[in-house]
Amino acid sequence: MTEEQGAGRRLGRRPGGTTTRSAILASARTLFAEQGYDRTGVREIAAKAGVDPALVHHFFGSKEQLFIAAMRLPNIPDLVAQALAQDPEALMQGRLGELLARLVLTVWEDKAVQRPALGLLRSAVTHPRAAAMLRDFAREAILARIATQLPAPDRELRVSLVASQVVGLLMARHVLHLEPLASASTDEVVRAIGPTLQRYLAGDVCGEGGF
Repeated sequence: MTEEQGAGRRLGRRPGGTTTRSAILASARTLFAEQGYDRTGVREIAAKAGVDPALVHHFFGSKEQLFIAAMRLPNIPDLVAQALAQDPEALMQGRLGELLARLVLTVWEDKAVQRPALGLLRSAVTHPRAAAMLRDFAREAILARIATQLPAPDRELRVSLVASQVVGLLMARHVLHLEPLASASTDEVVRAIGPTLQRYLAGDVCGEGGF
């Protein structure tokens, strides 16, 4: 009998390795989403999963490593690439801002994505590792494919501005539940936010003086 099986048998719960790992991940995603990183403990995660806390460390090593595993998000770069392939002239013809806004909001509506992403958003406020993950998600995962199409001299500034708008939108809509934004339809938000993203992508972002 392995250590994991022994622990599971003592508790009378989830002796299977794959099942145990999946239960821990599901528990972690729920609690990180509801409470954020700092307020969620390993023992609480284990209790919700119905396993001994030692199994959390056995499978993931630490709470931080569990957080990283639990926050896996969909393949955003591929989704961006597909959207650009369908509308390659979107940037120059003024549609890329709305295309990007709709992509982000549509992906977010997937409940399998929303729960870990909520944990990431809430945890980023207080935890440096979560903040770094959110920054990488916003700048690299979402915008890496788009950045190559932007004007070279201020590409990084434009990407940062778009990321700030996207992260701020998600925080206001899904974490702060700021009304009426929180209850607005996807089409309404796209119409409101798309032109701003388009200006960041291809318009005049800082005038003659620059930053």
